Amino acid sequence: MTARALTRRALLGVLAAGLLAACAPGGSTGAPGGATDAGYVAGDGSFATWTPDERGDAVEHTGTSYSGEEVDLATWRGDVVVMNFWYAACPPCRKEAPDLVALHEDYAGEGVRLLGVNPRDDAGTAQAFERTFAIPYPSLHDEGARAVAAFEGVVPLQAMPTTVVLDRDGRVAARILGQVDPAVLRGLVDDVLAEVA
Repeated sequence: MTARALTRRALLGVLAAGLLAACAPGGSTGAPGGATDAGYVAGDGSFATWTPDERGDAVEHTGTSYSGEEVDLATWRGDVVVMNFWYAACPPCRKEAPDLVALHEDYAGEGVRLLGVNPRDDAGTAQAFERTFAIPYPSLHDEGARAVAAFEGVVPLQAMPTTVVLDRDGRVAARILGQVDPAVLRGLVDDVLAEVA
């Protein structure tokens, strides 16, 4: 194991302990920083992972991005996929957007794809968000919440935002509820990238 991987694992351990403490009685149960806002269900930033032998079937979904691009997850097999469920008026979605852009820029050449999924906004609202934060990756216009339904029975999507990491076979390897901590997300992505194909 490389020094980078050991450092990331140690950091994940410290962050996990902090997240568990935040979930304990008396800890914060709202959005990161203790903020609560109407209109969305806040996650606490907690994450879950599944080992390769615990993962179920590949998630199947085809959708259309706000720019009109057709996206089929099946064609992305062989890459690690980070799916972020968001909408424009969600405060933690706005806070985490620069971190997701940075992840895309840093990992694009390493076989990692990012895909946004927006089950709430019309095209104008979503595209204004994408312009504001210079989002370089596609986001699906998930009218009717079909992408959300694709995860039903696979992994609960209990908050906005929720971020899911799919392995190279399209199976759920990890999930973060609420605003991502960039170090945690990068550690999860690194772990999936390090798996033997």
